[in-house]
Amino acid sequence: MAKVFTIPVPPKLSDRKSRERTSDPRYVDGQRLLVEAMRYLAQSDPISNRNAIELLSEHVRTRFRMTDSPLG
Repeated sequence: MAKVFTIPVPPKLSDRKSRERTSDPRYVDGQRLLVEAMRYLAQSDPISNRNAIELLSEHVRTRFRMTDSPLG
């Protein structure tokens, strides 16, 4: 049987092009819409809409809800 030898080569970090980060206007508009929805729910009936406001609040704080699960 033949043996396979590997020689590790470190990546060249200086050759990598750094990509400029730009905000997606659709994402910003979506966040604004979620905030407006929370404001509307809080003004209409904050007590009964509390769960809906918390759900929307998770979307504003993070891109995905922490409660999202592929199992549930």
